[in-house]
Amino acid sequence: MTSISLKSNLKKEIREFIQLAVPLASAQVAQSMTGFIDTVMMGRLGQESLAAGGLASLTFVVLLSIASGVVMGVSPLVAEAYGAGKKTRIEQIGRQGLWLSLLIAIPMMFLVGHMDTLMIKFGQAVNIVTLANSYLDVMLWGLFPAVGFAMLRGVVSGLSQARPIMAIVIGGTLFNIVGNYTLGYGKFGFPQMGIAGLALSSALTHWIMFLSLAIYILKHEQLENYRLFQNLHHIRPTILQELLWIGAPIGVAAALENGMFAVVTYLMGILGTDVLAAHQIVLQTIIVIFMVPLGMSFATTVRVGQWLGQENKEGMRRAGYVSISSAVIFMTLMAIVLLTHSRQVIGLYLDINNPENAKVLALATPMLTVAAFAQILDSVQKTTYGALQGLQDTRVPVILGLLAFWGIGLTSGYLLGFHFGFGGTGLWLGQSVGVAVSAICFISRFRKLVR
Repeated sequence: MTSISLKSNLKKEIREFIQLAVPLASAQVAQSMTGFIDTVMMGRLGQESLAAGGLASLTFVVLLSIASGVVMGVSPLVAEAYGAGKKTRIEQIGRQGLWLSLLIAIPMMFLVGHMDTLMIKFGQAVNIVTLANSYLDVMLWGLFPAVGFAMLRGVVSGLSQARPIMAIVIGGTLFNIVGNYTLGYGKFGFPQMGIAGLALSSALTHWIMFLSLAIYILKHEQLENYRLFQNLHHIRPTILQELLWIGAPIGVAAALENGMFAVVTYLMGILGTDVLAAHQIVLQTIIVIFMVPLGMSFATTVRVGQWLGQENKEGMRRAGYVSISSAVIFMTLMAIVLLTHSRQVIGLYLDINNPENAKVLALATPMLTVAAFAQILDSVQKTTYGALQGLQDTRVPVILGLLAFWGIGLTSGYLLGFHFGFGGTGLWLGQSVGVAVSAICFISRFRKLVR
């Protein structure tokens, strides 16, 4: 192959990747703004509300990411079928994905409703747990539409129709902002519900986004041809089993990665309310920024999956490396912004000129520094994992993630935070080491598969 054709193929891949990645990443950023806005408004309600609400919000997000991971098996399977031109198979995968969303959401709702017992066992203060539970008891009703939206997003992304996702999520985010302000603070004649009001607004937002995407699929000129919502009463166990075979490891991997962050958050709570509040500020900031490489990873899954359907290894390799390089460039720029504007970032959540918040400011600043550097490596591991999903390689990464996140990351974080006296910053350092090891393992795995 000549150098001219190589450059042409690379340019085409970059163009195709951007067309998918921009709307998906934008949608992820907008969707993460739900948690970001909740956290900012929690901070205005006081440090205790920030600590409790942030803990509850993270708990919900972790459980949602696990459930969404399981149904995300639809994305690589739809992408492969689309690349191979198999319309009937796409329809079957989408229908069974809806059933899987319901089957996953029901037990997850039960778990969310009983998290207060686990929080107490994990050493959280009773007043914090009481506040957190008032948030989770409402948010659990938004779990099914959130999982269903993730599944439908995987279907339309696999069909290279990602643009509506961005518009729907941005609209939902705007609704959530207004709802949070109205219900959380008691405006426009509504009672002040505090963090329970923030939860109600967020749950309604998930329903609006799910129904909007479903209606779009039914009305879209091309998507309606796939008839995803016809014959829903037909359950196909073989396809459900296939979805679980691909998706269950994705859910387990999400549990390992996000579970590590959740455990670290609970450990922060043991160190004190000030440490937990500082951690929530840093974590919520990183979550919003990290949505861009996460959206890129979804696009990578689709592009690699479509090349897999065409049995083109060179295309798979090219799609993976374009995504990884793009994510590293973006997160490097973001790290520079975080390092040079740390006080302004923390000031989004708390009044940094208020002496009462001086301790939280002092704790959050070094955490933010560590997190800024760590996210560059995290972008590598996430986009590479997206490429592995596109190859339908989801089981080996679970083992690699277990060793990296829990065997190395959590252990080193606990030692640095509690035994070597680094506190919250030590916990951030430890989980960053786990992310780095994971990135190295995933890169090695991807290179091996596409060699």
